[in-house]
Amino acid sequence: MSPSVELFGADYSVYVRICRIVLAEKGVDYTLHPIDIFADDGPPTDYLALNPFGRIPSLRHGKFELYETDAITAYVNEAFDGPELMPRDVQARARARQIMRLADAEIYKHLVWGVFVPWQDKKAMPGLERADLILGELQQLAGENGLAGEQISLADAYVYPMLTYFSMVPEGAAKLAEFDHLIEWMAQMGNRRSVIFSRFSAENT
Repeated sequence: MSPSVELFGADYSVYVRICRIVLAEKGVDYTLHPIDIFADDGPPTDYLALNPFGRIPSLRHGKFELYETDAITAYVNEAFDGPELMPRDVQARARARQIMRLADAEIYKHLVWGVFVPWQDKKAMPGLERADLILGELQQLAGENGLAGEQISLADAYVYPMLTYFSMVPEGAAKLAEFDHLIEWMAQMGNRRSVIFSRFSAENT
């Protein structure tokens, strides 16, 4: 019997959803343990034994424990059977990694925390000023089908949850509508079982 897979985190988290999409695309059964890092008392004390920094997600596979999303997704892709989630071509693989770093450094910072989060609190959205640059570069880097090639990759799993939150903001949706390829890609991704299964609770309201 293979060791069980456990994912720790909140279903509202972009990075937890990235891991959930990757696990589903690989066909890995797992248990999601809710961890709310924004709770009044912070994450549970026993969770800090798994991740001393108190961030989410973390993963446990049998006795093996791991945190940081890029490490988790790379491990899941390499440790389990199922479709390969990184391009085999060296340049396409490099492009996927580039897009993943772009997601971390720009999309998450400016389009999630700079647009979606302040929009929820009815505050100014400074990230909108950078949206054209980010979306334009992302569309330019993207391949003809997925973001890094014809098959879904870790890059697709990274970007989709972030742009989902961005698109929930009316001003964000209007910006995104200017980029036809990204809109088409979002629609294709939105029909995948891995994406439907991991929907944010905010998408159901």
